[in-house]
Amino acid sequence: MRYLALVTDYDGTLSSDDRLSEQVVSALERLRVSGRRAILVTGRRLDDLLAVCHCVQLFDRVVAENGAIVYDPASREETRLANPPSKLLIQSLQARGVTPLEIGQVLVATHAPHRATVQDVIWELGLEAQVIGNRGAVMVLPAGVNKATGLEYALRELRLSRHEVVGIGDAENDHSFLERCECAVAVANAAPSIKQIAALVTEAENGNGVIELINELISDDLHRLEGSLSQNLILLGKRTDGTTVQLPPYGRTMLVAGPSGCGKSTLTAGIIERLIEKDYQVCIVDPEGDYGTLRDVVALGNQWRTPSIAEVLAILEDPQINLSVNLLGIPLGDRPDFFAQLAPNLQAMRARTGRPHWLVVDEAHHLLPDTWGHAAAILPQKLHETILVTVHPDHVVPEILAPIDVVVAIGHSPEKTLGDFAVATGQTIAWPVDLVYQADRVVVWFDEDGQAPFAMQAQPGRAERIRHHRKYAEGNLRWHSFYFRGPNNYHNLKAQNLVVFCQIAQGIDESTWMYHLRRGDYSRWFRHAIKDNHLADEAERVERRADLEPWQTRQMIQELVNARYTLLE
Repeated sequence: MRYLALVTDYDGTLSSDDRLSEQVVSALERLRVSGRRAILVTGRRLDDLLAVCHCVQLFDRVVAENGAIVYDPASREETRLANPPSKLLIQSLQARGVTPLEIGQVLVATHAPHRATVQDVIWELGLEAQVIGNRGAVMVLPAGVNKATGLEYALRELRLSRHEVVGIGDAENDHSFLERCECAVAVANAAPSIKQIAALVTEAENGNGVIELINELISDDLHRLEGSLSQNLILLGKRTDGTTVQLPPYGRTMLVAGPSGCGKSTLTAGIIERLIEKDYQVCIVDPEGDYGTLRDVVALGNQWRTPSIAEVLAILEDPQINLSVNLLGIPLGDRPDFFAQLAPNLQAMRARTGRPHWLVVDEAHHLLPDTWGHAAAILPQKLHETILVTVHPDHVVPEILAPIDVVVAIGHSPEKTLGDFAVATGQTIAWPVDLVYQADRVVVWFDEDGQAPFAMQAQPGRAERIRHHRKYAEGNLRWHSFYFRGPNNYHNLKAQNLVVFCQIAQGIDESTWMYHLRRGDYSRWFRHAIKDNHLADEAERVERRADLEPWQTRQMIQELVNARYTLLE
């Protein structure tokens, strides 16, 4: 099920002349039977609403006073999300003859002809308040309070994301909450500004328009809108002609493949970043701990501690948390079994909550190896909304590769990468004769409408990311290790990672330290072995300075490493 909740305005949308028809009530009941939730969002005071709406128990939450009050019909608990109105504001409006004057727990409202007077009073009193229009009404609320903020609170209580929600409304004050919903709908009688932001407009007015929407939700989950909500598309990059390449956030599975060190993790991290920017929840299965430093991502597990399935699911219950599941504490041979337990649990959670919206599986050839015979029996037929990242697509279980919709081939041999994928899945992918490798491009193939592979300049991520953070800090770089030898090859001290490098640097004699410093060996190692240009540039500045004492250069280099690789702290 794509959409798990309906959010609806009351006056002019659900109701006509304060009344809900029997047909509207019946439609709401059918919506609930379908397994979906309902949230009512209104500018009315709660007491006024309860006096006219006798089916409030059909709603999981009521957001009243234009976002200032959240009410739970089941427990009858009210939550006020802002301070009460200013007494000076009320007294001043009464003194100027503003009538009628509705005073709620937070909201103050009157009719549109008094708008100028209301704004003058707010200005004179120096209040941090906003004036919101609602057809013929004028409402005063604290700054930052609107139907969207109230809806966000209600969704958080219900453990729902805005991306599982369809919203429907009619008036100007519905604008904020409709823009927060994954899909915005306007009834036929809606204001022009509301129709302009809506993905669709119902044929019928008021409650009959809501019934129309509910019928379509139950029938096919608004299938006709799939992939057409432009505000939710995820930017991948640009074609050579400048046109954008975008990924629908629902109903796609992607493979990112190419040789080691070609930038797969960097490209994937940029996609993750843009998913998170649009409030999609991401769960990353991270065998090497490469994604634990991403912003807005919680890292669970390390090389000493194995995360449990229960921990993963509990953390993901909060729709605002993105998670990286670090598998370094699990032996390589046991990781497929761990993933075989995790994946069905995540699929069950998706069926219940719609989340996590995207699953990222790094080193997919380790977690889903083609030598592992249990995949077809244990795993879902298709890992929906999943990004698989691998060096060897032909080493991944074919049943998992077969449903993939999008392939991004990165590195110096994209034709071979796509060819390996095609062989593994039994497909034929025709390589265009004019498509040649370009160092600053990746190759993309969409499995739809017979599209041929094409070159794309990938959209970079905004945040810099240190690749293979733990490997460089604590792993074994083997033949890429640094050797402290000195001017006469007196030493042969091997630093197989940055931790050992800093340990040796603290105790090595001054002549050996300065020998490598003056040759630029440190910055060269950082650049070519550690693959950290920023660290290399900073180290190079220290190497060039003649005004520093040897102990100062030693301290500065070590501080640079510690600042970049916090595992050393």
